[in-house]
Amino acid sequence: MLARAQAAWRRWREDRTCRLHAIPEALWQLTLARYPFLGWRSADQLIRLRRLATLFLARKEFSGAHGMVVTDEMAVAVAAQAVLPILNLDDGLNLYQGFIGIVMHSDAVVAPREVMDDDGVVHEYDEELAGEAMQDGPVMLSWRDVEAAAEDPGHADWAYNVTIHEFAHVIDMAHGVADGVPPLPDRAARQQWIGVMEAAYADFCTQVDAQQQTLIDPYAADSIQEFFAVAVETFYVQPGELQRAAPSVYQLLVDYFHEDPAHHSSQ
Repeated sequence: MLARAQAAWRRWREDRTCRLHAIPEALWQLTLARYPFLGWRSADQLIRLRRLATLFLARKEFSGAHGMVVTDEMAVAVAAQAVLPILNLDDGLNLYQGFIGIVMHSDAVVAPREVMDDDGVVHEYDEELAGEAMQDGPVMLSWRDVEAAAEDPGHADWAYNVTIHEFAHVIDMAHGVADGVPPLPDRAARQQWIGVMEAAYADFCTQVDAQQQTLIDPYAADSIQEFFAVAVETFYVQPGELQRAAPSVYQLLVDYFHEDPAHHSSQ
């Protein structure tokens, strides 16, 4: 009885939020048109996508770096893409509850880095970042790169979607550590996930090391965490490529995210 009352109360609050902070129809249709990988879903799924994007916007705080003004168009574009991976997950927004801030930059950011080699020598270098998700937030995104997702993915060498990529990292970190494994229901599911991903990652690294042409971005060989994020990014933007490159990983993501985008794209 108590659980039912709590669920009803939460639904009432969410409905109220969606009424008070509704995304204007013209802006929503513009977003779907600019990012076509969002819009092929059923009417019911699009209603849910819009609802999740609205709730996301109500719970997060956008800020612009170096005087950048974050417009409604920018915020809705980010929100619609950010909630795509949780579209079919029960209480999927809970995966994003560990942070509030989203910092928008006009372009990529150069960040100083340090790495220690096997001999204990520290090397300093600069890394160009289009986005970054940090434990407990914030999430940083380059608007130039967010916009790039609107381009035809068929003309790109590999899938590219910085928003989905960074929010895949957020999902990865939802259980407290970035390890290429999202929150799963039990230990058996976790072990099965690790077995599939580690085998596919090892195969992919072998291809990259051999300088073979790959269907997904070679950056995925950087770490198992990046392999997961690039796989999720490719799953939504160029699903056929992921299905061909790593069918076991593709099926793992179909089962986890409860959708089969390659099946749609082949219709």
